[in-house]
Amino acid sequence: MSKRQAHRFDPELPFKFIIMGKLPHLHGMIFQWRNIPKKDREGNDPLSVIEWVFLSHQRSKRMTRPQELVAELIRKARFRIRELAGCDFECIHIPIGLRSGQISKAMLEHLLQENEALQFALDSFTGQISIHRPAHKIFNSEIKFVLSLKEVRSRRPLKALTVFTDASGRSHKSVLTWKDPQTQQWEADIAGVEGSPQVAELAAVVRAFEQFPEPFNLVTDSAYVAGVVSRADQAILQEVSNIALYDLLSKLVRLVSHREQPYFVMHTRSHTDLLGFIAEGNRKADALAAPAEMAPLPNIFMQAKLSHQLFHQNVPGLVRRFHLTREQARAIVATCPSCSQQAVPTLHAGVNPRGLRSCEVWQTDVTHFPQFGRQKYIHVSVDTFSGAVFASAQTGEKAGDAIKHLIHAFSFMGIPRELKTDNGPAYKSRELRSFLQQWGVEHKTGIPHSPTGQAMVERTHGTIKRVLHQQQRVLRTESPSVRLARALFTINFLNCSYEGLNPPIVRHFGASSLFGVNERPQVMVRDPGSGGTEGPHDLVTWGRGYACVSTPTGPKWIPAKWVRPYVPKSPGSGKINSPQVTVAAWRRKRKTSIEES
Repeated sequence: MSKRQAHRFDPELPFKFIIMGKLPHLHGMIFQWRNIPKKDREGNDPLSVIEWVFLSHQRSKRMTRPQELVAELIRKARFRIRELAGCDFECIHIPIGLRSGQISKAMLEHLLQENEALQFALDSFTGQISIHRPAHKIFNSEIKFVLSLKEVRSRRPLKALTVFTDASGRSHKSVLTWKDPQTQQWEADIAGVEGSPQVAELAAVVRAFEQFPEPFNLVTDSAYVAGVVSRADQAILQEVSNIALYDLLSKLVRLVSHREQPYFVMHTRSHTDLLGFIAEGNRKADALAAPAEMAPLPNIFMQAKLSHQLFHQNVPGLVRRFHLTREQARAIVATCPSCSQQAVPTLHAGVNPRGLRSCEVWQTDVTHFPQFGRQKYIHVSVDTFSGAVFASAQTGEKAGDAIKHLIHAFSFMGIPRELKTDNGPAYKSRELRSFLQQWGVEHKTGIPHSPTGQAMVERTHGTIKRVLHQQQRVLRTESPSVRLARALFTINFLNCSYEGLNPPIVRHFGASSLFGVNERPQVMVRDPGSGGTEGPHDLVTWGRGYACVSTPTGPKWIPAKWVRPYVPKSPGSGKINSPQVTVAAWRRKRKTSIEES
């Protein structure tokens, strides 16, 4: 520097600019050049140094690529020459050396096209860009800075392994997770890193580059980390006061700069409900980075509240499982935001003919749940005696999908004697009829375009959808099959009624006489054809809105409002109860039982 000097400019000569020095200490020179042959110089120096151009000691970025330093020098030099002479350079010399040899003109053009900083620095430049240096000893003594034009960072996603990173400031976890292509299982690498979440996630990125020398895709929910990785190739670091951060940045620059295989880095938003592999992997990383909170075992009421937050079972189910009072169970359900939003009015179950034991009569139908995407077709089967439910998410509602569902239902609940469906094309197909004949199942269909004959399964549709919506906050990251299985567990094993505090699955498979059908007292039944009353008949079973009586022609299902108690006449007794009083007492007793359920 002590030997360098500046000269007065010659108004007849154009101005030129050259970049000199070694990375990271680049500088430039504004000069004029006289085209004098070497033999005619006779001691006259053809070089006139006008001004030296230097970079700022404190850079705005912690990581700067060599191309950005070159662009900054060109920008400052062009601004300065306009101040000095009111013109632009005739030629800008960028003597770049490559690791593989000399740079070509095509490589220089590719460099200018790919680098945005150089494009802005050379905006509106009409002069010449040269990769050669003028023949002068001052330029020969300067070593050209070496630049690698082979960029390992891909601009497009690769058909390779995808690695997700995340970190948490609370748990100080640095998480690295990926799906093994061989086993299709999620693998994870978790380490404890002190510092900010950005430092912890940067540590996860460094481990990713250390563990995966092969091509891979890197997905992070930190915009800072994604930007650092995209600028790490051949980057120049500025000194950082945080020693741990500086070590991580240095290691990242070294790993990326010496990397042979390509990689792709992508930033994604965290904590979203979007579908797809990227969102699923990011949620996996978020869950692994979340802190594990330890809490003492709560009391019975709090256990019931936590269980309801997870499964959203009904009031009788809470009473049965946790031995709460009805008021306590109602309070838990009433204060649940999911259950209050999905609450439905109490409806009567209807008078559909039912089975008198398990696997006697089933009802089967299909409903749609758009949140499941391609598997939005939910096939549902319900046992009309026990209320046990089986459902499966399929990709269609054709005969093949119905057969696939029924095979799974048979393996779960047994083989029914009778199956009732609607008149849909899948259920009236020859393929399904042949399938049911092979399994020995009698098939019946309801009245066309009338869903009342399928009242039980139609209401089960609403129950399944309501439970799925209630459990959405807990299971939003799970697959449709897992969400549906959790809903079926709640309906079959946790929910019950006050009429019988046993859940449907216990009633379905219970072998004890407790679950058998007992003969009830004799009743009189209204005949809708004649308008009169017939009987007495034995009452087989009855419930909310329906009753079954034993007639000479077999069991008969009728609405409960058509049933009256049979009061035999007692000639020997002096006092005969009034039929009106007996009917009122029977109605009062039945109303109390229904209200409790």
